Amino acid sequence: MVAYAGYKANERPLYFTIKPTASNALDSPGKPGDDNLEGLDPRSSADEQRHEVRDIISRWAEPEKDFFKVIADDGRVYTLSWHRKSDMWVIEKITEKR
Repeated sequence: MVAYAGYKANERPLYFTIKPTASNALDSPGKPGDDNLEGLDPRSSADEQRHEVRDIISRWAEPEKDFFKVIADDGRVYTLSWHRKSDMWVIEKITEKR
């Protein structure tokens, strides 16, 4: 996961990589100021699927998580969450193209 960090960490997702062996877990994002972009890792497997976030449909927050409902470049709608304490991104739901 690569996220834009403006006034706060992981303000909004920019793109994410789905690893075929992970059960809907995303790459953990880089720390603010970290120049190592996870999604551009040269060790990435050819089986991984990188998706650019084209639009953010909605966003909301819970006490320990931030949620983003996004449209990716494959036309699917993904509900992503960032768990603040563990600094981990998770795909909560994938809705197929219409």
